[in-house]
Amino acid sequence: MQNTTTSNINVPVVQDRNAWRWGFTPQAEIWNGRLAMIGFSAAALIEIFSGKGFLHFWGIL
Repeated sequence: MQNTTTSNINVPVVQDRNAWRWGFTPQAEIWNGRLAMIGFSAAALIEIFSGKGFLHFWGIL
C-alpha cells in the first residue's frame, strides 16, 4: 500500500530577532528597548550610590 497523500507544509521565514537592523523594524525596537533599560538602570544606580540626582552628578544643575 502506497502513501498517496502529500503534505504541503509552509515553513515560516524566521528572522533573527537579535540582528542589528536599521529603520522601523521589530529588531530595531528590541535594541532600542534594551539600550533604554541600560540607560535607565545606570541613571538609577548613579542616584542611589552618589546621593545626587543624575543632572547634579554631572554638574549640569
